[in-house]
Amino acid sequence: MKRLCVSLALLLGAFLAAAAPESGYKIIKKFPVPGDGGWDYLTVEPQARRLYVSHGTEVNVLNVDTGEVVGKIPDTKGVHGIVIPPGSDRGYTTNGQANTSTMFDVKTLKVLGEVKTGKKPDAVLYDPATKRVFTFNGDGESATAIDAATGEVAGTVELGGGPEAGVADGKGNVFVNLEEKAEVVKFDSRKLTVTAHWPLAPCKTAVGMAMDRKNGRLFVGCRSKVMAVVDAETGKVITTLPIGGGVDGTVFDRSSGLIFNSNGEGNVTVIHQDSPDTYSVVETVQTQPGAKTIALDPKTHQLYLSVAEREGKTIKPGTFTILVLGK
Repeated sequence: MKRLCVSLALLLGAFLAAAAPESGYKIIKKFPVPGDGGWDYLTVEPQARRLYVSHGTEVNVLNVDTGEVVGKIPDTKGVHGIVIPPGSDRGYTTNGQANTSTMFDVKTLKVLGEVKTGKKPDAVLYDPATKRVFTFNGDGESATAIDAATGEVAGTVELGGGPEAGVADGKGNVFVNLEEKAEVVKFDSRKLTVTAHWPLAPCKTAVGMAMDRKNGRLFVGCRSKVMAVVDAETGKVITTLPIGGGVDGTVFDRSSGLIFNSNGEGNVTVIHQDSPDTYSVVETVQTQPGAKTIALDPKTHQLYLSVAEREGKTIKPGTFTILVLGK
């Protein structure tokens, strides 16, 4: 009987392994981009079919379907993030070395002006409830609120720590990671006041963030090799799941229920939302070392990651590339 039980267990294990789901994602295209220098976030504008890529001191703008370079936004020193408010005729960058945000025309890519932010702005988002752009200022430990229509600064939110990525729930609340404190800060995007600080243990070094607005769930990518699922009402950490090392970006595809964490070690961890409180790791998709930021095209469900080859700590000239993941 003991031998039979062992055999059945082995058969069951083999069956489960064979039946394990796969996301089907793999590298399907590569878009070479001219120029050298570092990189950070990239953003898909699905209606205009453009991909905005931070790249050293400029933003490269590509046709998201073909990879053709259609233009650039110059003089964005130390650029990190780019946001295009839906339906707007202007977009905004965060220029980490200049402590500014560049406001530009989304049709012509012409620079319209510079907005003063806090120190070392990094991530950026658009809040539809207030029609404001928020820059998250790493060294300033603050968020700068900018009227998306005019470029006027509406105020500042003191966060109590260095912010990383953030999300808006569309109801007047913004959530942002404090990287070193491993906390989520919740603030009122109208009043510009902090309403909660939530610890993320066992998550450490919180960086990437995405949100399931329908079910009120935050997905936080942590450098301690876990993704935390957080209740956006209570701040409770519902569960954590293992991910790869060096995560920097987290995105959620609500139509498929898949969450993607891009890891600098050279892969993307794919997690499925089985229910609002239950999640499973689907697979690990191999990419390239250094490909740690990610953008989702909600129309095609393809993913875009920036990367370049390195020789030691030096970027190898002429190797900057956008990896396209799809099915």
